[in-house]
Amino acid sequence: MNLFAQTRDLVLAALDELVEERVLPEGLDFANVAVEPPRDAAHGDMATNAAMVLAKLAKMKPRDIAEALAPKLTAASQIESAEVAGPGFLNLRLAHGSWTKIVEAVLTDSRFGRSDLGQGAKVNVEYVSANPTGPLHVGHTRGAVFGDALASLLDYAGYDVTREYYISDGGAQVDVLARSVYLRYLEAHGQEVAFEDGTYPGDYLIAVGAALKDKVGDAYLDKGEQYWLSEIRDFATEAMMDLIRHDLKLLGVQMDTFFSEKSLYGTGLIESAIKSLDIKGLIYNGVLEPPKGKKPEDWEPREQTLFKSTEHGDDVDRPIKKSDGAWTYFAPDIAYHYDKVQRDYDMLIDVFGADHGGYVKRMKAAVSALSDGKTPLDIKLTQLVKLLQNGEPLKMSKRAGTFVTAADVVDMVGRDAIRFTMLTRKNDAPLDFDVDVVRQTNNDNPVFYVQYAHARVQSVIAKAQAEGMDMSDAALAQAARLDHDADVAVAKKLAEWPRLVEIAAKTNEPHKIAFYLSELTAKFNTRYSMGRDSDDMKFLQIGNTSESQAKIALIRAVAVVLSAGLGILGVSAPDEMR
Repeated sequence: MNLFAQTRDLVLAALDELVEERVLPEGLDFANVAVEPPRDAAHGDMATNAAMVLAKLAKMKPRDIAEALAPKLTAASQIESAEVAGPGFLNLRLAHGSWTKIVEAVLTDSRFGRSDLGQGAKVNVEYVSANPTGPLHVGHTRGAVFGDALASLLDYAGYDVTREYYISDGGAQVDVLARSVYLRYLEAHGQEVAFEDGTYPGDYLIAVGAALKDKVGDAYLDKGEQYWLSEIRDFATEAMMDLIRHDLKLLGVQMDTFFSEKSLYGTGLIESAIKSLDIKGLIYNGVLEPPKGKKPEDWEPREQTLFKSTEHGDDVDRPIKKSDGAWTYFAPDIAYHYDKVQRDYDMLIDVFGADHGGYVKRMKAAVSALSDGKTPLDIKLTQLVKLLQNGEPLKMSKRAGTFVTAADVVDMVGRDAIRFTMLTRKNDAPLDFDVDVVRQTNNDNPVFYVQYAHARVQSVIAKAQAEGMDMSDAALAQAARLDHDADVAVAKKLAEWPRLVEIAAKTNEPHKIAFYLSELTAKFNTRYSMGRDSDDMKFLQIGNTSESQAKIALIRAVAVVLSAGLGILGVSAPDEMR
């Protein structure tokens, strides 16, 4: 039950009547007609922009349209009043019974809030995709949480979602990893080693070096890297992916697919992708201009193989092959997305770190060209996370050597605190993550604030059940009624849930779910506190089963929606808080 969608249907039906009566001309496009909460709750329950968006098309004054529309809407039993405001906005007040029906719907419809928006469309969400050279750090954690919550949100909104991790195991960084593991291998044999600049000195490789010793013994001692580089690279990459999978599990992230960059090389996949672009006339040999506004001293014009990315919205054409014939980093990225396009996804979403902002236009251009504009690509950038403790930035980890790992943060605050807090800001806004705040058991801690509301409801229900009352959802739904403005305020917030889900899914913004849960909790807490001041406002009325069921129906509906929202975010909804 989406009360906003139902009300919009009433508005559209009323507009159709006005067309039939020739008050409005035929052929009007109603696509931009919306029904949404008013900016000021004092103005009503909902507002529609119908008159404002149709005025120019109809060649009429907005207020004239609104005044013709208002009596059509008040004729519907669901609409109590329709008031024209300003130049032509229409503020609506719904019949009181609408809010009781919302509570009943939450308690009886297992799909309340879920949407058919996606219509089963196939979506690939690629996220994390950290280089397999070490454990996940706190920056990767934000991308992991955001991507995972987005995937869950899209699933909740009716999309067929694939969660994918791209393993960057084809570049020079895995050679550096192999050399770093070789040093730990020598160390495991009792040799003194020194980690030069560019190698990975973290303690997490000690166990990998020891495991390599157990596997090959002294076979690689005193041997040049031509004898061991390839084998150790594969061994080390798999060990790092095991570590990353462990970190993902700690965060509650489970991927459907792991795609190896290495699988693109020597298999013809890169060549096939580039050929598909060449057939379309998008590959040529040319010379790029120097960077805008500056000309590096070592810059010299060199002919390269280029992709005409400017024909698909990029600022400049991009090299895909170097002058020496080697592929650029962009070429396997093109091939990887070519593979995604070939898998017939209806939409692609990439979650990148903020340092990959320069890749957005070129990747969008590549996918547009590869799919002939049929497969949209949305790229979400996750900004940096500043980890704070005792008011100071946390920058180092004993295990990693140079950064704080995801596992470190899980050990400090737990999975729920990480996931919810990471979603209290929009993905492209910087985030301060204060360890001390999210350890607190008070309302300053955003995850505690919402979880405690859920636990409070369960506590009331447990007490009612101890009194022998039937607290099943079916019984509560039958008893549901709202007899106080504070109850109605909570129900109005519940009514926004289905609409909010669709808005968040359309914009790929799971942080909107976290915001909504905090707002719903605030409404609930206001209502809960009234029971402290008046026995008549307590949810549990000892000796009065019908009154208790009516009041508890409302807060049980709150708990149902809180649980659903927390589930999308990958956060637990506890029945009690310790």
